[in-house]
Amino acid sequence: ILSVSLLTPVPSVRRFQIGGGMAGGAADERQIPVDPPVLEHHPESPPRPLPQPHGAREVSSPPLPEELLLDIFRRIPDQTDLVLTSAACVTFHRLITDRSFLRQYRRLHPPPLLGFLQYGDNVFHPAVPPHPSAPAARAVALAGDFSFSFVPAPDPAHRWAVRDSRDGRVLLEASPREGYSARGVVFTELAVCDPLHRQYLLLPPIPGDLAATVEDPLMRIRPHSSETFFAPQGDEAATADETSFRVIWMVQCEAKIVGFVFSSSTRQWRAIPCQSWANLLAGFVSSTGMALFYGRQCTCDYFYWLPNCQYDLKMLVLDTLRMEFSVDEPPSEAKNALFLGITMMETGEGGPRMLAGTYDMTCGNHTLWRKNGGSTSQWQKEKMVSLSPGPRDVLRCSIGNYLVLDHFGSSLLEKGLYTVDIETLQLKRVCASVHGSAYCNYPPSLSAPKVSSDIGQVLRRKCSNKVWRPYK
Repeated sequence: ILSVSLLTPVPSVRRFQIGGGMAGGAADERQIPVDPPVLEHHPESPPRPLPQPHGAREVSSPPLPEELLLDIFRRIPDQTDLVLTSAACVTFHRLITDRSFLRQYRRLHPPPLLGFLQYGDNVFHPAVPPHPSAPAARAVALAGDFSFSFVPAPDPAHRWAVRDSRDGRVLLEASPREGYSARGVVFTELAVCDPLHRQYLLLPPIPGDLAATVEDPLMRIRPHSSETFFAPQGDEAATADETSFRVIWMVQCEAKIVGFVFSSSTRQWRAIPCQSWANLLAGFVSSTGMALFYGRQCTCDYFYWLPNCQYDLKMLVLDTLRMEFSVDEPPSEAKNALFLGITMMETGEGGPRMLAGTYDMTCGNHTLWRKNGGSTSQWQKEKMVSLSPGPRDVLRCSIGNYLVLDHFGSSLLEKGLYTVDIETLQLKRVCASVHGSAYCNYPPSLSAPKVSSDIGQVLRRKCSNKVWRPYK
């Protein structure tokens, strides 16, 4: 009888908490004895040879029914693990790559964060190791075309610029080139594309009767005063085709707010009921010529804008289920943070969260508020959160239950964009610091086209004689 003793080293665990710095200390080098296994050797009988490695083969009689296997596969949360599972054998590959299964899987599991699309320069910054999405991000970066060369170029005075990204789609807007100016509101050309599958859809122009409702637009930092962005699918998400999407165009005017929504299902623009500032803001007399709200943030089915004025210190809200504008008054404790830092988040239960900072941002104290009943319910204080970013660090946005922190470098952390789990306060570095839109998608083997390219060709011909004109 041959006895073998094994000593198993305990790996060190290093964990970073924003409020408490590095934890765990030096590696624990203790050796923990493990009960020695006993290997029996019978010289009279030669040992059986190990099975030789072989390639994937069809499993003629899987130990589990295919229905049960599919149910197990649907519960795999990590898309990378699902890809590896599909490579185990031909049977697993056939089940996982079936279109029906992939549609069900994508509806259950939102696409992971793969990186950021830089505004203006249209550069994709994929997640880098050791981020868990790094392998999928690298595969998407190699397979996709993030220069958008497959989208027909707009007129010579404009170029495509990234405005938003959602569910693997990218919203492009024709932005004036250097040396060209655009005063007032310009209904520029818009395109929705899928850079991974190189498909696109050119949106039709906003009809003249809708465009005529835009009067005296307020100025913004951008070359013109409108903003365009994707809308969540809302109640239609469960039944909508995977190529369906909605785009919102809105502008803040002198006396009212105006918005339009485009649906890829109807291929038409329709008006969002406009609201006057006098109805939304108590005591409103006139604007200063600048936009009253800024800093669009999305959570669940709502968009929030922070105030750029002193009118009641309320937030502008767009309910994308009802497609209506309203205002929301934050808790009195959070009003001081409206100009300092408020980040909207999701609760995971269909309601919004609000993370509000303090005047002394270096202390890292934030209050987390939540709503359980949509935009009309009251804000409830959930807990205090101790964040200790550097004095120049910025919370850029949120993605589900994660904050996106732009860290400017320190002795403990490398400069770059980090995701912060609001529950555990753990950080994961995504990529270098960049001001852009978060790009979420599935690995190429699990992804499906997000845009119907055949529609784009039809609309391209319809838009070929489009006239570019400002509305003053």
